[in-house]
Amino acid sequence: MVDKTQIVRELSQVVDPEVGVPITEMDLVDDITINGESVSVSFHLTAPFCPPMFALEIAQDIKRRLLALEGVKDVKVSMTGHFMAEEINRRVNSVPPAAPAQS
Repeated sequence: MVDKTQIVRELSQVVDPEVGVPITEMDLVDDITINGESVSVSFHLTAPFCPPMFALEIAQDIKRRLLALEGVKDVKVSMTGHFMAEEINRRVNSVPPAAPAQS
């Protein structure tokens, strides 16, 4: 079973593409809930008008990284305080996360 320490460690790899700093260092993660193999993460961005493509990228990265952890079968991501939060939450939670870019 996954624990909060593992989740936080993985979230520390999610970087805001605009500023290049992990979301954990900027204190953007509001809540982490673990219920068996399901994880819910609530977060906010630095500004309510952050470019939607960056907001979606962060949300997808959270979901992709947490689903890759052993013991995690389901991830729900909830972004708050953004002008497109409802649409981005719907998109990230209704489709499989995009595969990471290959270097």
